[in-house]
Amino acid sequence: MRFPVRRIFCIGRNFAEHAKEMGASVDRGNPVFFSKPADAVVADGGAVAYPPATRDLHHEVELVAALGRDADGVVAAEDAAALVFGYAVGLDLTRRDLQSAAKAKGLPWDTGKGFDASAPVGALLPAADFGAPGARRIALEVNGELRQQATLDTMVFSVAEVLHELSKLYALKAGDLVFMGTPAGVAALQRGDRFEARIDDLPPLCGLIA
Repeated sequence: MRFPVRRIFCIGRNFAEHAKEMGASVDRGNPVFFSKPADAVVADGGAVAYPPATRDLHHEVELVAALGRDADGVVAAEDAAALVFGYAVGLDLTRRDLQSAAKAKGLPWDTGKGFDASAPVGALLPAADFGAPGARRIALEVNGELRQQATLDTMVFSVAEVLHELSKLYALKAGDLVFMGTPAGVAALQRGDRFEARIDDLPPLCGLIA
């Protein structure tokens, strides 16, 4: 299913164990958001070129919500589900060395997060068919080895809460993709690696680092 992407938003530190492995803490009063360019999307099955200027490309498997309606200002958490057109499995690819260097200097993460082909996304499943994310399993394998695994009910902010918080900062509109954060277990990818990202009941996201 093709989806006209308008913008890509991401939330960081939305799984406590991932925040911990990154040396950070979770603050429910201060969610961490960042963005990627819309053309960073790579369709399921496509080869992903190893990006320049890094020696430490990391995988981060995530639930992605695709918005099909515009928000009318700040959206209440109880109304947020109505904005979601569908869900997909995504990868927030990260140049960890560049991100870490930027964080150490108190600088934005753009070079570490918002590069070409940094947002592989699987096929969308309509929200009406998927239902609430609930406690579905999210997992990532690289070359058949399990790297990341959790359940979606362990997210610090639920999908509805993420959309509520985002709508305080941005005008959310149809075409926006929202990456919902990654569980613990992030690690490096190398050229030739094959990845398979899964969330229960969603089409898997598979690809090759070229």
